[in-house]
Amino acid sequence: MALTLMKGSEAIAEAAIRAGARYFFGYPITPQTEIPEYMSARMPEVGGCFLQAESEVAAINMIYGAAGTGARAITSSSSPGISLKQEGISYCAGAQLPCVILNVMRGGPGLGNIQASQGDYMQGVKGGGNGDYHLLTYAPASVQEAIDIMMFAFDKAEQYRVPVLFLADGIIAQMMEPVEMPEMVDFKIDPEKKPWACTGWKPGDDPAKRGVINSIYIDTESLTEHNEVLQTVYKEIVANEQKWEYYNTEGAEFIITAFGTVARIAKSAIDELKKEGVKVGLVRPISVWPFPYDAVREAVMADSVKAVLDVELNEGQMLQDVKLAINGAKPIDFFGHYGSQMPTVDEVKAKIISMKEGK
Repeated sequence: MALTLMKGSEAIAEAAIRAGARYFFGYPITPQTEIPEYMSARMPEVGGCFLQAESEVAAINMIYGAAGTGARAITSSSSPGISLKQEGISYCAGAQLPCVILNVMRGGPGLGNIQASQGDYMQGVKGGGNGDYHLLTYAPASVQEAIDIMMFAFDKAEQYRVPVLFLADGIIAQMMEPVEMPEMVDFKIDPEKKPWACTGWKPGDDPAKRGVINSIYIDTESLTEHNEVLQTVYKEIVANEQKWEYYNTEGAEFIITAFGTVARIAKSAIDELKKEGVKVGLVRPISVWPFPYDAVREAVMADSVKAVLDVELNEGQMLQDVKLAINGAKPIDFFGHYGSQMPTVDEVKAKIISMKEGK
């Protein structure tokens, strides 16, 4: 396939359409407004539905309705907007509705700013809404990777009947990169494969095939049974859906953990340090839930590794998971910035040199 230069937001939107998404409900908020803008033009061209909702709350509940029919539905927003969607996201998880949610993260807390951030990690992977639920959550580090993940995101959502969340910092949406766009998926709703969906039951049909979409279980026994079903699914996801990348870890004295765009900065620092004779590797979680604890532990437990540096564009939200993975076996330090001040290659290099010198 030929490479095409595309802006991240538009490329991700096009990938969703090519993956079979035909329903988009959302609300404009920087830095992801180009996603609904693109969808507004493309959805009618493919026979889909674009609707700018009156609010983020309305948008996520429209997703609930469309996903309940078995359709492939997607919404996007940025950090404060995702916060407004949290109740609806919990409802989607509780009703076991497959859908895709894009969070193009910006600086916070509160309204913050419109620049890139990774401050929504905790919200995304620890559950931002009420109840015991998880979202299959990916943190792409490039526009191409976001496209590639999108092409199987709906499949995973439908396989496990869970919402899939993209944690993409604002740079991913705003940057332009050469990408390969995949072919269009010929997706059609198959009621036989989705017996749970509301696909048009009418009086006289088999009552057992009547789809009921629900997340309320009044008596404790029913709610307990429902939660046990959910937890069984989550355990299956943990066992089968962890994704990560190793970079230059063979023989490394130091391991950097980072995700998203920050991991690309870490790679540049690693390449420069290698020229200076300092051996540094990277472990990059691609799925941040489920978090690849074993993969992090395996890289860090190598005899050559002296210490770990976690680098993030936040106050150290993934650091807690890295610490759980290491379980005190090796020293760990953190470097990052709050808000939207991106760590630089020179800063990461300086921190590693400082650790090497025992400072």
